[in-house]
Amino acid sequence: MDPAVIGVFIPIIAITFGMGLGALGMWTKHKQKLAKFDVERAQAQAAASAGAAGQNGGRITELEDRVRVLERIVTDRGYDLATQIEALRDERPLPTTLEARAEPERLS
Repeated sequence: MDPAVIGVFIPIIAITFGMGLGALGMWTKHKQKLAKFDVERAQAQAAASAGAAGQNGGRITELEDRVRVLERIVTDRGYDLATQIEALRDERPLPTTLEARAEPERLS
């Protein structure tokens, strides 16, 4: 090969190689940015789900407390459920309803 041709090819090869390395560097930076965004998105989702779990945990505890109260009411043997419901419907105090209910029984 002619030394003049080799002299022309050497700069062309160097420029091409340099552009290839530049493109590789740009691609690497782009992949790093994408990875960073993925990590940030995953952290945001984890924080959001943790917040939702905390809210649901409080709601679950509240509902469990209400169920305990209802179970205690239903299983209490001295509890007159019908009288309590009527007291709520009539909006009368409970002792008045109990006295009114006991009075007709005494007359019989």
